[in-house]
Amino acid sequence: MMRFLLFLMLGVTAPAMAQTPRLELPKLEVSVNRVELDVLHLFEVNAAGTVQASPATVWRILTDYERMVEFVPDLESCRVLARNGNEVIIEQFGTARFLFMSKSIHLIVRATEQPTTSIDIALISGDMKHYESHWELVPVPETGGTKVIYTGRLVPNFYVPGILGAKIIRHDIERMMAAVLTRLDSKRD
Repeated sequence: MMRFLLFLMLGVTAPAMAQTPRLELPKLEVSVNRVELDVLHLFEVNAAGTVQASPATVWRILTDYERMVEFVPDLESCRVLARNGNEVIIEQFGTARFLFMSKSIHLIVRATEQPTTSIDIALISGDMKHYESHWELVPVPETGGTKVIYTGRLVPNFYVPGILGAKIIRHDIERMMAAVLTRLDSKRD
């Protein structure tokens, strides 16, 4: 479900055959927790990984919104509707899949860019009751690479089971972030 939301949120190849050497994916840490805030049951997401690409390269890839369909799993369409300074209005279509079901998802979000350091995303309309996320790019001086941090809070406007939902979202976030980090590592300076 979350895999296409991360955009913004941000495929992963099928498991390699036994005789094919495996590519090492960037290290990835992901946590998803279901919390209650007022009357909402939110899923809080935290994910981070480090890539060898510079912050400028990472920034260029993460803000090329219309090309995200090339590497973000289950993102079918992503287009910029408007741009005004550091604010970008983006429309996304994708598919959320869990168990044997799938659901088409349409979102319009506002991305507020702080060049080469962060992107804040807020829901304008679509198939979520609540969606907000934050991408942060932290330079790693020792390697010249970048630590990519993603945090988010979401509430789908369709039923997602409690504890099982957190596991499903975690799997989707891991898949999406692995695809994003792999793309970033393939585009080194």
